[in-house]
Amino acid sequence: MDGKYFKKIVGQKCYLSPISLEDADYFTEWFNDFSVTLNLNAISDIITLEKENEILQRLSTGYVFAIIENEKKKVIGSTGFHSVDLTNGNAQFGIFIGDKNFWNRGYGTDATTLMLDFGFNILNLHHIYLHVLEFNKRGIKCYEKAGFKTVGKLSEYRQICGERFDMLIMEILAKDFQSVFIKKTLEDAKQGKTGMDLKLV
Repeated sequence: MDGKYFKKIVGQKCYLSPISLEDADYFTEWFNDFSVTLNLNAISDIITLEKENEILQRLSTGYVFAIIENEKKKVIGSTGFHSVDLTNGNAQFGIFIGDKNFWNRGYGTDATTLMLDFGFNILNLHHIYLHVLEFNKRGIKCYEKAGFKTVGKLSEYRQICGERFDMLIMEILAKDFQSVFIKKTLEDAKQGKTGMDLKLV
């Protein structure tokens, strides 16, 4: 059964919605697929449906969203902030597209940009960073398109199949990001326009 979705932040290809617990089947399938989790910290995890329900329940209370494809209203992955430090304005970013039919089609970049908009312009973050394995070329390209820059690496951080790989550190600051949705929504509200796609809160 597909979950029920709500448009929180809307992009060109997808929108961000609160996590739906009804999507546990999808997430369980994705997190047991090595081709999906190879780039994630969850590659060694064994995820049951019951465990995934618990994970989604926990994530639904934080700054984590489901990624919903605009046309078919289909969940294709998730994105969010972790290790959020609102005092100093820092957070770690994460994203994955679990539905492989939507790989290499711009959905990751669209969702990443929406998440940055939420982080910088709603949470008032100053600094957003991420970790990405050096061989994850698709992810690196996505992050660079959204404005992230590589600032360092953790050498030989991950071992897979007897090979060790560096973990790259990428970051973006608030001053280097231009709002794609929230600023326009705010301007519309200030001008008294009606028929907006959604409220800010």
